[in-house]
Amino acid sequence: MKQAIFVIALGIVLWIVAFVFAVVMNADSNILWICVVGALLGVIGLRYTIKKGRKEKI
Repeated sequence: MKQAIFVIALGIVLWIVAFVFAVVMNADSNILWICVVGALLGVIGLRYTIKKGRKEKI
């Protein structure tokens, strides 16, 4: 379970890095929204995984 949390957190960080890079490169607003939604979905997945881990008492 800890590995899954690490992978999800890493994905969130990478989406945030991609967002910052897109802002610096003056990217289209669609690309910025894709980065934001990717990070938000990662946060949702992280919360779900943590709740599931607590339920299984790992």
